[in-house]
Amino acid sequence: PPEVRQEITPKNILMIGPTGVGKTEIARRMASIIDAPYIKVEATKFTEVGYVGRDVESMVSDLVETAVMKVYDHKVREVEAQAEGLATEKILDYLCKQLPPTRALRTAVREQEALTPPRAKVQKRAGRSRKSVARLLQSHELDEQVIEIDVGSEAEGLTMAAELPIRGGIDDSGDGLGDYPDQPRGRAGHHHSRKVRVREAQKILTREEANKLIDFDQMVDESVERAEENGVVFIDEMDKLAGPRVEVGRDVSGEGVQRDLLPIVEGTAVMTRFGPVKTDHMLFMAAGAFYQSKPSDLIPELQGRFPLRVEMEPLTQADMEKILVDPKSSLTKQYQELLRTEGLELSFTPDGVEELARLACLMNERSENIGARRLHTIMEKVLEEINFTAPEKEGDVVIDTEYVTQQIGNLVSDEDLSRYIL
Repeated sequence: PPEVRQEITPKNILMIGPTGVGKTEIARRMASIIDAPYIKVEATKFTEVGYVGRDVESMVSDLVETAVMKVYDHKVREVEAQAEGLATEKILDYLCKQLPPTRALRTAVREQEALTPPRAKVQKRAGRSRKSVARLLQSHELDEQVIEIDVGSEAEGLTMAAELPIRGGIDDSGDGLGDYPDQPRGRAGHHHSRKVRVREAQKILTREEANKLIDFDQMVDESVERAEENGVVFIDEMDKLAGPRVEVGRDVSGEGVQRDLLPIVEGTAVMTRFGPVKTDHMLFMAAGAFYQSKPSDLIPELQGRFPLRVEMEPLTQADMEKILVDPKSSLTKQYQELLRTEGLELSFTPDGVEELARLACLMNERSENIGARRLHTIMEKVLEEINFTAPEKEGDVVIDTEYVTQQIGNLVSDEDLSRYIL
């Protein structure tokens, strides 16, 4: 209910586990499932109050920018059909004025007019010609025709940033304060002529018309609200901030950054180019391997802001096998699709997948445990020859235990060599 809504804050999460077990992927997938604005930041890139590094408050600005882009893409899809219709009308105007009177084009127009039912004699020939050109345009026969269009700031692709209002906050484009409240930047941008093909003109003018149909002020309000209520900030390498305390001088990279993070995680208002943004109801997810330190090494105040602790277990061989096969965009499926572009059908047998997973686990045990990321190097080395010779090969290629052993068996047995290559 409204009377207690403000008092219920998100339960921030601290994930503890070795690299490559899926900490980042869990955060990214969760944000994707709930369609929330999401950013990932590295804790080591921040230093106290921006001293030789980024200010921690910049993560909130980045989150709002992400929310704006998500809402903008959604708004563009909403008005896309209408914008395409308006763009088509503009292109028709340009075509009717600029089409060269070539014999082929005159013949095509006459053929289209011959198919048109008789009209009243008062109908102008220009009207009939426009309809004929419209039919040619609709059938994509004029896609390669070059026309000269009037291009404004709305069509240049950088438009959205130029259209957004700056509300007395920090203007990221410069080094000072932004314009007056609600004063848009470059909204009445200059126009210039540009020669493009009809196919490209359709894309440019559609984006221009879509921007005209979008209420940017309302879009920014919605974006800020989404960032405040549903935003997810993933802070990686949190364990790097829990180093030994510096007794002399300023601790610009450890405890100082933790103290700067504290008010943001706890809830405060951060000034952005879109005005103040509250962080009270944003969800913060932190992660770290915590090899050389432990969560209790963080300052007590910050520990208390992450009540949910999750310890991730290292991946087993069975996990590796699932990762290779089960996901919709698994590594095996990616390589199958890549080689299919060369006309090659690639298949993996169950024992081949098992051998790939076994070797990945073996290499993780022998050297640094990098989790599922080891699968990339193993797969690339196994398929190296096929990747280079695919255009000359024909038929199907089967990856089984024998093939895997043939490609990297000797490499794995030589510990010195495998340490550098795998």
